[in-house]
Amino acid sequence: MPKSRRNKLITLSKVQKQPSREKNERLYTAIREELEGHTYAFIFSVDNMRNTFLKDIRAQWEDSRLFFGKTKVMAKALGLTPADEYRDGISKLVPHLHGNVGLFLTSHAPEEIINFFKVYSATDYPRSGAVSPISFTIPAGIIYSDGEADGAARGIEPLAHSLETTIRSLNVPTRLVKGKVTLDQEYVVCREGQVLDSRQTRLLKLFGKEVAEFKIKLIAYWSAADGSVTEVEEEEEANEEMKE
Repeated sequence: MPKSRRNKLITLSKVQKQPSREKNERLYTAIREELEGHTYAFIFSVDNMRNTFLKDIRAQWEDSRLFFGKTKVMAKALGLTPADEYRDGISKLVPHLHGNVGLFLTSHAPEEIINFFKVYSATDYPRSGAVSPISFTIPAGIIYSDGEADGAARGIEPLAHSLETTIRSLNVPTRLVKGKVTLDQEYVVCREGQVLDSRQTRLLKLFGKEVAEFKIKLIAYWSAADGSVTEVEEEEEANEEMKE
């Protein structure tokens, strides 16, 4: 007997997403408001972007502001030309606003900011599509929890036997021998410089390989004092030459 359409429930409500235009306007306004209270604006690029680590930086620099959004919106907030720039000289930062970059506004001295980001880094598991910074091969024999050789001599536990089906489902030809996960021959998970797929990233995570380095590189900064823009790399090279 066919079902009655009268009993069919149709959901009309939808989760409303914040319009991108509204987000852009909020970003634009926030940048301009913060420019009023800070004397330096840095452009930075990011390797292995992770929101968690950006939050950590924001927490460490509570009196500064970090923006990571659409580059076109950030550029408009600064001002694309000398005629419409929000602060004197800041439009000279705009050519550096391309690619995976953000904006860091602060009143701390440039030397302090540069020294902080020079040493700041954090690691995480790599994601699919990333380039592997390491080569990783699981050796033949008993597989240990870190996927390296001579685990017993290093006090490393063998891989849990309950994970054997998981690792085998990731195309690693394992088998159980007396309750130990083993390989008859070594297995290459990835090579340095190779673009990783989801299977490889799962294996790297399973063996605890946090090899993706989150790193911020400062590109250039603007100074409110004279409206100048300085490229960080060139400044560091000049300082090194002076030391020599």
